[in-house]
Amino acid sequence: MTTHIQIRTCLPGDEDALSLIGQATFLETFAGVLAGRDIVAHCANAHSAVLYRDWLNHADYRLWLAEAHPGQAPVGFMALAPAQLPLPDISTQDVEIKRIYLLSRFHGGGLGKRLVLEAIDEARQRDAKRLLLGVYARNDAAIGFYERMGFQKLGTRRFNVGGHDYDDHIMGMVL
Repeated sequence: MTTHIQIRTCLPGDEDALSLIGQATFLETFAGVLAGRDIVAHCANAHSAVLYRDWLNHADYRLWLAEAHPGQAPVGFMALAPAQLPLPDISTQDVEIKRIYLLSRFHGGGLGKRLVLEAIDEARQRDAKRLLLGVYARNDAAIGFYERMGFQKLGTRRFNVGGHDYDDHIMGMVL
């Protein structure tokens, strides 16, 4: 059976699917890198259904859900929001990909590219000057993907999980 992936704009009620994907992909990405108890504690807060419900109800946020067909199982998502990254030249004309998560089974098939193209289109509709994102500095595969999509490293930030700081690259593209 062939799996087709549909991307759609999220609606209120999608928060449980977003939470599930957020937690599953964070665990999948950081198991063996971060302590398990730290992953669980982080996901309970950073990937709660309540957080995603708030984002879905926020006028400045836009979220997309990737679903496998048949069955409409959630396999990934992306969130776009006003930029809140520690750059010296951050502007209200910047937009941030707050999250872009896909189950690893769906990496390499063009789904990430489709999501980023949705973000670029939405950012341009908002008359944004730059599209920004943060990515774990040791996630070479993701960094390479973003570079192929046209993003460049602009800075760094610290990301805290379980009381431990980790380095993120801040990447961006001029629109």
